[in-house]
Amino acid sequence: MTTVHAMAAKNAGAPLERFEYDLSEPGPNDVDIAVTHCGICHTDLSMLNDEWGMSTYPLVPGHEVVGTVAAKGEMVKHLEIGQRVGLGAISGCCMTCRQCVGGDHNLCPSSEITLVGRHGGFGDVVRTSAQWAIPIPDALENAKVGPLFCGGLTVFNPITQFGVRPTDRVGVIGIGGLGHLALQFLSKWGCEVTAFTSSESKMDEAKRMGAHRCVDSRSDKALEGEAGRHDFIMSTVNVPLNWDAYCNALSPRGRLHVVGVVMEPIPFNSMPMIFGQRSISGSPVGSPGTTIDMLDFCARHSIAPVTEHYKMSQVNDALQHLRDGKARYRIVLENDLG
Repeated sequence: MTTVHAMAAKNAGAPLERFEYDLSEPGPNDVDIAVTHCGICHTDLSMLNDEWGMSTYPLVPGHEVVGTVAAKGEMVKHLEIGQRVGLGAISGCCMTCRQCVGGDHNLCPSSEITLVGRHGGFGDVVRTSAQWAIPIPDALENAKVGPLFCGGLTVFNPITQFGVRPTDRVGVIGIGGLGHLALQFLSKWGCEVTAFTSSESKMDEAKRMGAHRCVDSRSDKALEGEAGRHDFIMSTVNVPLNWDAYCNALSPRGRLHVVGVVMEPIPFNSMPMIFGQRSISGSPVGSPGTTIDMLDFCARHSIAPVTEHYKMSQVNDALQHLRDGKARYRIVLENDLG
């Protein structure tokens, strides 16, 4: 039996308080991670407020976990005690359905979400199925790597899933926690990268992170000037946009891909979609295999999130900083609870 020291909300919208719970001995395929750091994601805010109707309380958020293997089940042979690993938004899957057998574990209909019906990484220990405890390359730092397991994977996954090519002209909508990583990935991928942002203050930063061009997303005239230019546009924001303008910015066979959770329906004029053979799509985080590829790509190209740091006991201050829109660009908590 392990007693976990964590930070939890007792009900929707409540501040996080110190909280303890017990874990039984690990199952045969379980891994317990001793948490050193955990990133904060907008999904944590959504879950704390029960915006998606799937939260249970007390709720321990956190799904960008970094730490070491503290305990493991007898069937776990590929990981060693003390080995550095990370954990993202998914903590388990059935391993027998068509999606799992085909390598799309992230699309398993019975996948276990790290924050749903279980406690997450804002504590000193978190449990996961072994296949989702991903080894971390030596070149990546504990204090930086956490946001890659959700924010990074969310934007890396569609680059591989939809065959984005080094010769493509691509756009990224929103230069925040997701978008600033998408810029780095796509630039190192070899693409010509355009940043669409409503914040003029971020344009210089966007160029330092890999954007070749910046476009004011608040300007309909500027968006009109992008007509037919882009092979692939990724939207990382969670607000309604001028969707028809972005559709028109696609080249023939171009794709508009959504990874930011927009709660309102997305309307489209079908004619440009049909006659330009354009597509709109979405995707969640990636599989364990894609996670490994992403981490290797980051290590090879020295890609890391831009981070701000708080102690885990200061999580309420960190969450307010995120709510206020002041985070540049991901917040990481350092465990000081155990």
